[in-house]
Amino acid sequence: MFYTPMIRAAMKLAYKAHEGQLDRSGVPYIFHPIHLAEQFEEGEEAEVCVALLHDVMEDTDYTVDDIREAGMSEEVIEALLLLKHDPEVDYLDYVRTLGANEIAWKVKIADLRHNYDLTRLEEVTEKDIARFRKYWSALRLLFSLRGIDAYAEEDQDEVLNIMLEEQAR
Repeated sequence: MFYTPMIRAAMKLAYKAHEGQLDRSGVPYIFHPIHLAEQFEEGEEAEVCVALLHDVMEDTDYTVDDIREAGMSEEVIEALLLLKHDPEVDYLDYVRTLGANEIAWKVKIADLRHNYDLTRLEEVTEKDIARFRKYWSALRLLFSLRGIDAYAEEDQDEVLNIMLEEQAR
């Protein structure tokens, strides 16, 4: 990851917002947005900031005004607002809206790829497998919005079985 004043501000806000939160496997939650941010290259400042902050408004009491006050650009704010899933909206309908914004689209792909990785979990439940399938479908949809044929349904079970074997080790 590279550092700019806006990225440093996003890092500080993400750390403060997610302080004390743990992911499903008991790891401090902040490692998830950092993992996403590290996937973007120099020159993708907005993508790094959105990756760091993508769950702040959804999972904490922070508002868009708090994020704006931290120094985020309107480009970052726009992507973050799109990434905030309204529970009243069907999940795949929400995912479909992300295709309109390149930054939100790229960050959501990174987010789904990390979230569907069952090897992160100490124990895999049926609920986790259902979540994997949901995220697989979302990835397929996101790529199809760009005319890319990826995450074929026929590959889903093979990938799932590989992850389950790795997770069991």
